[in-house]
Amino acid sequence: MKLWGRILAAAAGAAVFILAAPAAAATAKGKIITDIESGETAETLLSGEIPGWAQGGTDLPADTKTLDVGGKSALLMELSSGQVLFEKNPHEKLPIASVTKIMTLLLIMEAVEDGRIALSDNLTCSPYAASMGGSQIWLEPGEIMSVSDLVKAIAVVSANDACVMMAECVSGSEESFVQKMNQRAAALGMNNTLFKDCTGLDDTAYSTAYDIALMSRELLKHKKIVEYTTIWMDTLRKGESQLVNTNRLVRFYPGTTGLKTGTTSKAGHSLAATAERNGMGLAAVILGCKTSDERFGGARKMLDYGFANYAVYAPKVEEGALKPVRVLRGVKNSVGAVMDDLPPLLIKKGQDKSIAQELVLAKDLEAPVYKGQVIGELVLTIEGSTAAKYDVYAAAAVPRLGILQAFARIFVALIS
Repeated sequence: MKLWGRILAAAAGAAVFILAAPAAAATAKGKIITDIESGETAETLLSGEIPGWAQGGTDLPADTKTLDVGGKSALLMELSSGQVLFEKNPHEKLPIASVTKIMTLLLIMEAVEDGRIALSDNLTCSPYAASMGGSQIWLEPGEIMSVSDLVKAIAVVSANDACVMMAECVSGSEESFVQKMNQRAAALGMNNTLFKDCTGLDDTAYSTAYDIALMSRELLKHKKIVEYTTIWMDTLRKGESQLVNTNRLVRFYPGTTGLKTGTTSKAGHSLAATAERNGMGLAAVILGCKTSDERFGGARKMLDYGFANYAVYAPKVEEGALKPVRVLRGVKNSVGAVMDDLPPLLIKKGQDKSIAQELVLAKDLEAPVYKGQVIGELVLTIEGSTAAKYDVYAAAAVPRLGILQAFARIFVALIS
């Protein structure tokens, strides 16, 4: 792909490569924009020549005790269950730089799904949003851009100006938006996290590998976001600004679903990487790496380990197995049995052959029976040990017979 000229790095701590001298970069028209947190050039990214990135598989240890991933803190989580498969200082509070934007994207997607905003809405850039430094798409005061394009700019090139523009849209001001970020973090159980802005520019903010995995898991519940977080190259402004994603995994790791890089001099190189294969989703978080290669290599080791050693099993109840349960002294003689959708069960590779299921329903129920009352359970065992239990519920309420109803039922039985 033809480049339009020389790519210049922004000042230290900035996170954008853009084709132009800084003085001429106000419009970003006809430019290539990319998040420079990894320290790689746009030429390298576009050519596919990525130093230090082995294309083959990693050598995996038999267990996590010898899994060396680097960084100050790291964690591997299976997303459907929230089960932690590997951890290294998972609750150490560290600055996370632009990994902060996972929460920013979460609040945006929640606003979209709640109907408060639409991806097709057009927003006008404020002078404050346009003043942001670091990673940006060089928005100008008064410039109009759609919510969809702003989300793309945040997800692909970590644009700080786009973050603030969206924060103002969702909450009226960045300050109000940050309050919501911290409230949402608390609701998710992110007990060791404090956000100071919506961009990650403030290095006095902090989080942990475990907390980041929690918010990554929550963001990916919004399936639409993956359309943005998996973009390798795209454009803005009718093709006048080209975006290039420096998350190497998006291009080179099969099954990647995102998610977010972050780098400052204080935070070092960090990454929340997510991927899905064969119905199993993983989040690999690594913080405080010395180099970009270290964070991507460490994340890939964790993902490779997870996919090589674990799988998800989808429990199923055979059609017709949920039979009605007899009800004594009720206005009806039986009640239907129902179950919630069964969540997948995390297992080790190969254990699916030793899984057994047993459905246990109550023999009789005494009226009154309440809708949603537990009337049985599905028990899953692996190699003879209980692995999971799922409740079975009454499909409807069955009131107790009144005296007159009881006599009427006896009378009908006698004459029939």
